[in-house]
Amino acid sequence: MDSIGTNTAPGAGATPLTAPTAATAPAPAPAPFPAPDLVTVSVRQGLEAVDIIRRGAGQAAPAVGPVLHDGSGDTLGFLVPPGTADGWDLPGSACTQTNGRGMRFGDLATPAAGGTGWLLPPEAVGPVTDPEVLRAALGEAARLIEAADNCR
Repeated sequence: MDSIGTNTAPGAGATPLTAPTAATAPAPAPAPFPAPDLVTVSVRQGLEAVDIIRRGAGQAAPAVGPVLHDGSGDTLGFLVPPGTADGWDLPGSACTQTNGRGMRFGDLATPAAGGTGWLLPPEAVGPVTDPEVLRAALGEAARLIEAADNCR
């Protein structure tokens, strides 16, 4: 078959087109951030637990994740991995599945609930608190609070 004058060869210095490879293909969109569960406790016990976890973090223990406070200052909420609520049974606390309600995960810096704010914002700490570390810290905090209250 004869050519009719159309030159399809790349010109001098042109980069030939190639099929995308793993190295050149655009990265897939990130998977949606799974909605964490939320452990709520009294502010007194929660603040003690934050201190306990942070003191332990210097010993290669996991650090505390994001912590919310409510507008009235009565409770703190620890973000924990999804599924934690299914087995949470620590007296004096509650764990609920958020399923993303009240939270925008693309912009965690601004909680949606009125009067709620971050004690420890996501950008300053890890993604979530390990539930076993939190359970141990809340238990220790309860014992410390009880001991302090009995000294009065």
